[in-house]
Amino acid sequence: MNILTNLIASLLVAVWMVTLAVFSIQNITPVSLKFLLFESIQFPLGVLLSGCAAGGIIAGAIAPLLVARPRKSNRRRYSARNDDLEEFDF
Repeated sequence: MNILTNLIASLLVAVWMVTLAVFSIQNITPVSLKFLLFESIQFPLGVLLSGCAAGGIIAGAIAPLLVARPRKSNRRRYSARNDDLEEFDF
């Protein structure tokens, strides 16, 4: 089942990349990105879209690392078990 999941995920990424490439080739008109008062230099739409997609992938990969919860230590649980064992004489 794991192989099938990996295959489906790979196919989805491949289809998405091909779609992005075709869209980029067909839309080569220069556009500029406007955000609040700022405006970027003119890029082809495909280059701008590819850059935004790459930035989103990188941000999505880094975000879980920044929000990771600390794991609970098993040390306390094991020490409690060892203390219980010391009470009994075998």
